[in-house]
Amino acid sequence: MLRNAYFWLAILAIAGGAALFFFRTSAPPAEPPPTAEFGGVSLSIDYATTEAAREKGLGGRTSIPDNYGMLFVFPKDGYYGFWMKDTLVPLDMFWLNAQGQVVYIAPDVATSSFPDVFYPTAPARYVLETAAGFARAHAIKTGTPLLLKNFPTVLE
Repeated sequence: MLRNAYFWLAILAIAGGAALFFFRTSAPPAEPPPTAEFGGVSLSIDYATTEAAREKGLGGRTSIPDNYGMLFVFPKDGYYGFWMKDTLVPLDMFWLNAQGQVVYIAPDVATSSFPDVFYPTAPARYVLETAAGFARAHAIKTGTPLLLKNFPTVLE
């Protein structure tokens, strides 16, 4: 009886290992994080394309890597205001037109600036947030393009 139990345990172990191998090797590889080029620097980009994601933004994060940005995508051009509610690290904010060119920059925005709201001086379709100091370190100015293969669009 004990011998029979070992036989079935061995069969189950082999079948489980084969299933694990099959599912592990047949799963698609993880996609690399989306990237863009901005001021000659390669950035890993996350997108905020829903109202909820745009509202949360980078709030609650305790650090932001130097080569990271969050791109806020809006359905149409406008004067979108940004603030530092629940944001724990200082940021650079870049407002971009529909072609992805910088139209306004709010550099080194301190966490203590809340509840102040920052607005662009020209209509924008996108806002990119990076770690504070990015604009200065990479000489980003009005007209600098954010280079993406495709800018996402949203309906809300």
